[in-house]
Amino acid sequence: MSEFATLIDLRAILKLLPHRYPFLLVDRVTELEVGKRIVALKNVTINEPFFVGHFDGYPVMPGVLIVEALAQAAGILAVKTHDGDVRQENALYFFVGIDNCRFKRQVIPGDQLTLEVEMLRVARGIGKFRAVAKVDGEIAAEADLMCARREV
Repeated sequence: MSEFATLIDLRAILKLLPHRYPFLLVDRVTELEVGKRIVALKNVTINEPFFVGHFDGYPVMPGVLIVEALAQAAGILAVKTHDGDVRQENALYFFVGIDNCRFKRQVIPGDQLTLEVEMLRVARGIGKFRAVAKVDGEIAAEADLMCARREV
């Protein structure tokens, strides 16, 4: 695989993450630099199940799901870095920590979230990532995330 990979589609994402609908929150990867960074997309549609109750008459994507989408993008980066093109069956990457999380704008139906994640370091099976979610170039959320690889 070259240093930069582009356009990882949904079928390939399903080989990298254990998440499935309705909890899979990454639709496509547009940029990937193994061991360094990833840019992924989440298309936010009115059909999302969480919009039924969040909020009636004023649909807003829950902040925790924006952070989860960032964590899933970090998971794809971790798998591609450590496992290759397919997640090892006996390994899962768990979201284990968050620091410095801030929400800057609401995410609503019709928005496209751009998920930008940079791998800062990996030590003892725990990766630290800097993550930013944007809509039209404007920051919606940002956080420092930690993910841990565990044998299951």
